[in-house]
Amino acid sequence: MASLLLRRIYAAQEFTLSRRRGKQLLHMCQALYVVDKGHLAKLRKRTGFSISNCKKALEMHSNDLEKAEVWLKAEAQAQGWAKATKLSGRSTTQGLIGIHIEGNTGAMVEVKCETDFVTRNENFKTLVAQLARECMKSATLSPHQSITKAALSEEQLIQLETSEGKTLGDHLALAIGSIGENMSLARAVQVRGGPGVHLLSYSHPSTPDENLVTGKFGVILALKTRGVLSEVSRQLCVHVIGMNPKAVGTLSDPKACDPDDETLLVHQEFLSDPEKTVGEVLQEENIDIVDFIRFEAGEYNNVD
Repeated sequence: MASLLLRRIYAAQEFTLSRRRGKQLLHMCQALYVVDKGHLAKLRKRTGFSISNCKKALEMHSNDLEKAEVWLKAEAQAQGWAKATKLSGRSTTQGLIGIHIEGNTGAMVEVKCETDFVTRNENFKTLVAQLARECMKSATLSPHQSITKAALSEEQLIQLETSEGKTLGDHLALAIGSIGENMSLARAVQVRGGPGVHLLSYSHPSTPDENLVTGKFGVILALKTRGVLSEVSRQLCVHVIGMNPKAVGTLSDPKACDPDDETLLVHQEFLSDPEKTVGEVLQEENIDIVDFIRFEAGEYNNVD
């Protein structure tokens, strides 16, 4: 009996030693494995994730850049959902407005984050622009009216499917996993102009990249003109952001007693030329404003 017990103890020790040798050998092989620096730089640029995470992804997939990127994004998205749950109680008081217009269809979204530092992050700006673009693509609005609008809540936005088959909530989770800060889809509006209606957009501070329209303020302006679109059209967008009118109004509507209290667009002093009212400028330029929508980050405006 004693000899049998000793043999079992010896066998167990041999098994433990063999496992240790195997782990040491695996560790040595991993240490000898070299990550391609070019792939590492490309993966970091493509995804925006940390060097350590990119290196890990390449090591796991034998320097296969495409497989490493797929795994990294999936991992970040999974972590993002966990982080989103963990950080959901933290206040999101900062954010950006994103706008995307193609032809006579457009969308404007507000994406919130925790700090002003993140609003200056290029990955966050790209995210906001991407969400606006996907929101615009999903619009199913009537083309027969002069202007059709649809307001979307946070719950609706999260569930909105993109052209890739994912939801906007998936994209948000991916960004949370990458940037590591709480974010939320505050609101959005989809817009479609009918025949003869032009949709124009402007953000402030303005962005030099026309394909990346983001800012603290945003406006979509719907107008008709009997001439060509001029610089005045852009100035009208700037005016709406700066003067914050509540409605377009008509020239027959009563004016406010104090011009500083005027809320109707047509009666306000034109920001680019205070000697004239907006209504006078519209008559001179043969422009009819159909409608406008103005967003300010952190402030909810009703969209009728």
